[in-house]
Amino acid sequence: MCGICGVVRLNGVAPAASVDDALGALNHRGPDHSGFWEFKSDKVSITVGAARLAVLDPRADANQPFHRGGRYHLVYNGEVYNFRELRCELISLGETFATVGDTEVVLAACAKWGVEGLRRLNGMWALAFFDSHEQSGFLARDPMGIKPLMYAVHGRDLVFASEVRALARLGSWRKEVDAGALVQHLVFGYIADPATIYRAAWRLPPGHSLSFGPSGISEARRYDSAPASGGQAESDYGDARRLVRRLIGDAVAQQRVSDVPIGAFLSGGLDSSIVVSHLAECTPGPVRTFCVGYCDQQSYDERHYARLVASRFGTRHEEVVLSERDVLDAIPRVLDHMGEPVGDSSIVPTSLVSQAARQFVTVALSGDGGDELFGGYWRYLAHQTLESYLRLPQFLRQGVIEPLHSTLAVSRSSNWGNRARQFRKLIRTNSNDPMARHAAWSRILSDDAAQLFLDPALVGNAVESMLTRARTANVRSRDPGAASARQETRPPDDPLNDILRFDLSHQLSADMLHKVDLASMMHSLEVRVPLLDLAVVEAVALMPSSWKIYRGLRKRILVDAYRGHLPGEILDRPKQGFEVPIGELLRGPLREMFHDTVRKETIESFGLLSFPAVESIYAAHCARRADHADLLWALLSLCWWAKRRT
Repeated sequence: MCGICGVVRLNGVAPAASVDDALGALNHRGPDHSGFWEFKSDKVSITVGAARLAVLDPRADANQPFHRGGRYHLVYNGEVYNFRELRCELISLGETFATVGDTEVVLAACAKWGVEGLRRLNGMWALAFFDSHEQSGFLARDPMGIKPLMYAVHGRDLVFASEVRALARLGSWRKEVDAGALVQHLVFGYIADPATIYRAAWRLPPGHSLSFGPSGISEARRYDSAPASGGQAESDYGDARRLVRRLIGDAVAQQRVSDVPIGAFLSGGLDSSIVVSHLAECTPGPVRTFCVGYCDQQSYDERHYARLVASRFGTRHEEVVLSERDVLDAIPRVLDHMGEPVGDSSIVPTSLVSQAARQFVTVALSGDGGDELFGGYWRYLAHQTLESYLRLPQFLRQGVIEPLHSTLAVSRSSNWGNRARQFRKLIRTNSNDPMARHAAWSRILSDDAAQLFLDPALVGNAVESMLTRARTANVRSRDPGAASARQETRPPDDPLNDILRFDLSHQLSADMLHKVDLASMMHSLEVRVPLLDLAVVEAVALMPSSWKIYRGLRKRILVDAYRGHLPGEILDRPKQGFEVPIGELLRGPLREMFHDTVRKETIESFGLLSFPAVESIYAAHCARRADHADLLWALLSLCWWAKRRT
């Protein structure tokens, strides 16, 4: 695992000094070694750098930038789990190897097969490859978008880096805020690929590559589709259950390869418990597991469930017990680390559990991706709930139920308050279009907070942009002539599967995976996500949505696959998000920080937002007339970033 960066200049000299500066901003991603390499000609000049976290083959021979035959060069962030199989294939084709890790195998695959070789890599990665004979190369990112890669093009200059704050130290591209990205951040709580907070900087989308050479710099192009499917869907539910369990077990076993200590996050939820169960099965000796608990907020504390799983599988279990003071002290450190606004407040506990785990291990497996893949979120189940609700008489809904709910205090820290919050989100829409419902329920900006924007049309434009993107993606996935034609066996009339697929392909990488990468690498911890192994994703993507969400049960096939293997208390418990009580903190101890950060001059500097509306939204939240915790955190994150940037 590494941080990578580079400058490519066509007809110019690449400045090594700026790459060295960017490497300094990436040192937390790779504290074991740092170095850069330069190539200069009258056609192309390139400087690439890598800060290495040594996980496989930690010898100096495997440090980066990595070179092969004096011609091929690579900087690479990630892990490829099938590198041993690829090595054997390449040896059969006459290749030889000087190291025993995956970096040299990835370089040899790129040299042998070019961009086509990327399809053979099973893992998480972002890379830059260069052929000094051809004086050309490419950037690429893994199909699920687990590892990040940002870039900017200025004239005939290309700069790239693993994080935005390192990218900002490279080149002379203009650092202007992208208004559309800012709106996305405040409407949905994340900035979707390929945008970043900067107008001139981009995130390479999952499964895409970008080529460069004497003829110029290409647009980002898809080299593969994800999630993709190359086989026939299982027709029997029992067989599908067994297949899911086998594929996840295989993925965990494959992803435990490491030359450094490895463990797992264990929240006590279904996904992390499944990963821990398989890791315990294939690991000699006890597995190290890590969870977060709260001594001040019992409704957010999952330690009881994590202990059940730890006891069942005999793990060496570590608990990170946080007080309110611990969380408050961590928030400025986390916000300071971000190179752009991050709208997901769970980045704070993710950072804290990563910090704790790093004291014992260098690699941790997590259950991320299970909700998007198997249908774990409330918004997936809400389609059935809304349809049932709309069957009630209109006078009962609008004359009794909705007025009564409007008087209830909302809060995530109590059962009734949380139900009131979810009900208000449920009735945001009565659309018959499932994707339009999904967009409405995915928003962190409620209708009564839309006055935040000086031009209310910006909210509608952001939602419509998301819907257009989702519909385009689904049309492309069904086009037999498209790159993703391998999915043509997927049932064409399953709108809930379309929604799951969209979240897997777009929201997951922009929100959850982005957050986990930043929070874990802040502490030099590599996090792997076996539920997003391509074999798992491809198999589950073909399964009908009724196998995932059925009669009020989320993750149906996952629950059934592990019945008898995991404690029933884990399988049958309600879903609980991995969160900090940010809503309550904003009503109390974070009040001063919020007011000091989200100031009138900062809000008005963006040219899009109303400061009186911010005050009104904050007041409604504090009075429990509404729950604006996610939106207020997004505003805090945005203004903190703006303050640090100036």
